[in-house]
Amino acid sequence: MTYTIAISNEKGGVAKTTTTLSLGGALAELGHRVLLIDMDPQANLTLALGFEPGEAAKTSANVLIESLPLQSAIHKSDFERIDLVPCNARIESAEQFLPVRSAYLTTLRSALAQVAGLGYDYTLLDCPPALGAITLNALAASDLLLIPTQAEYFSAYALRNMMTVIRRIRKEANPNLAYRILVTLLDRRNRTHRSIYEQLISTFGDGIFETVIELDTKLRESPIAGQPITSYMPASRGSLQYRVLAEELIQYAKETHQQAA
Repeated sequence: MTYTIAISNEKGGVAKTTTTLSLGGALAELGHRVLLIDMDPQANLTLALGFEPGEAAKTSANVLIESLPLQSAIHKSDFERIDLVPCNARIESAEQFLPVRSAYLTTLRSALAQVAGLGYDYTLLDCPPALGAITLNALAASDLLLIPTQAEYFSAYALRNMMTVIRRIRKEANPNLAYRILVTLLDRRNRTHRSIYEQLISTFGDGIFETVIELDTKLRESPIAGQPITSYMPASRGSLQYRVLAEELIQYAKETHQQAA
């Protein structure tokens, strides 16, 4: 079975796309087949894997707006065991087109069901920094919502809206949606960062990954280089931490499947 993860936060600048790319690279390095789906109009994930958004004839926009079969929008990347469904700015139209349809929240879920037999172990959905129809579709289609957040006030405050959306999706479309918060861009030398991180742990407890992603300039460079951090700088701190995150995620997914069985 494919384990589907939506990577989302209403707050921008929290390393959402970096997490999608880096976690995907770490999972692939561990031998898992990974499908990355770019759902952000900015198409940063598409760019980070070396694709030009305007040149892709079939994208996630076609899948959501025109019900194009997802398989026809899958592109091979230059990295073993990583495939990509690219995106471009046209996907913004989905915010208007989707809500007028009946059962629109399950559009992406139905599309993902069509590729269930392709052998992907993990599907990672890179969502836009907004809680509109695109993000709601991603949450309705996912086993897990991974919420990257900085240990800063505005980023932590945005978690309130995320919790509200989780409750809505559980009620309307996906009762089994789980979530985990990933603290990113952490500067342990910063007293405010340390304080907010401790508050997050106190508030969310087991809802936070044990793994923390600390500040690392190499993580900023890797998307520009068009590579996951595990390929761009294998021995960097960011690379090591995303590998640990991948292992923690794999264990969590196994335990979830066992409990469901």
